[in-house]
Amino acid sequence: MEISEAALKEQVKALIVTCARLKIPASQLKDDQPLFDAEKGLGLDSIDVLEIVVNIEKSYGVQIPDKDTGRQVLASVNSIVDYLRKHGASPKP
Repeated sequence: MEISEAALKEQVKALIVTCARLKIPASQLKDDQPLFDAEKGLGLDSIDVLEIVVNIEKSYGVQIPDKDTGRQVLASVNSIVDYLRKHGASPKP
């Protein structure tokens, strides 16, 4: 069963908030907000990246094979969702 784009975005936001231990609700994350830009975005660090990548791979059954791919995929919620859609990912039970 395919999940709607809106539902997938909400799942990804919740994953980011949990993995990065953010003190804001997932609903406050903007779809196009940069995740790693400290001035315009959330300012996440390399530990956060590792947590998010591991959880995306485990939760959705996709691989983020290298640092360059990770940098592109983890730019924003939109880019993560685009990557998941492109690779036919679906949430694992």
